Amino acid sequence: MKITRKDFLRLSGFSLIAAGAMRALRAAGKGTATTNSTGNPVRWGMVVDLKKCREADGCNACIRACNAAHNIPQIADRAHEVKWIWTELFAKVFPFAPASYSPDSETCGRVALMCNHCANPPCTRVCPTQATWKREDGIVMMDWHRCIGCRYCIAACPYGSRSFNWQDPRPAIATINPDFPTRTKGVVEKCNFCEERLARGERPACVDACPQGVFIFGNLNDPNSEPRQALRARFALQREPELGTSPSVYYLV
Repeated sequence: MKITRKDFLRLSGFSLIAAGAMRALRAAGKGTATTNSTGNPVRWGMVVDLKKCREADGCNACIRACNAAHNIPQIADRAHEVKWIWTELFAKVFPFAPASYSPDSETCGRVALMCNHCANPPCTRVCPTQATWKREDGIVMMDWHRCIGCRYCIAACPYGSRSFNWQDPRPAIATINPDFPTRTKGVVEKCNFCEERLARGERPACVDACPQGVFIFGNLNDPNSEPRQALRARFALQREPELGTSPSVYYLV
């Protein structure tokens, strides 16, 4: 098809407008890097209390709340499922954790998993379109409009924290939450630490939904925050920290 000079200029103008809008959205998505009393920028993180979670085995209130808040489709085929929070057996999550003389109750059961929002995320480095990036406050984001479905980020993530929409997810959503966008076939998605709720001064949906108080969310750079206090009081594990990703999710054992 032949493109005239007028058509070319019009298309170029649209491209410049789109590029400017994308830069504005990206700047807004970075969030404000607020500082605490020590002058350090905020780094959001999560602490998961496995003891409390075991006491309510099979509750899954966190998963239900996350699914409802973020329009996560319920797909029966495990090969095509989409998950932001899910559970796995402790032995699978922490295969090298010292367990030889630990009580069976501490090393059995299931562990709630989500995106680790790594300080050094390998997923962001491999994305060819910058559809995934890390905000100044540590949250690893996804831009579904820029995602081309190459799945490089899925291959790079050592924690299996990303899902790919192999089919249109909308028919598999029972009740659509109008306050959060639905996705399309061919894009990757994952936990976003409920950044839309943080912007309103609210806690993540999983934190508010858990009746046992399993999830402790806050600023890891603040020594007086709830997560830091919990980490000082109890021994905690991270998922494969030897990989150098520096996960922002900790598990109290």
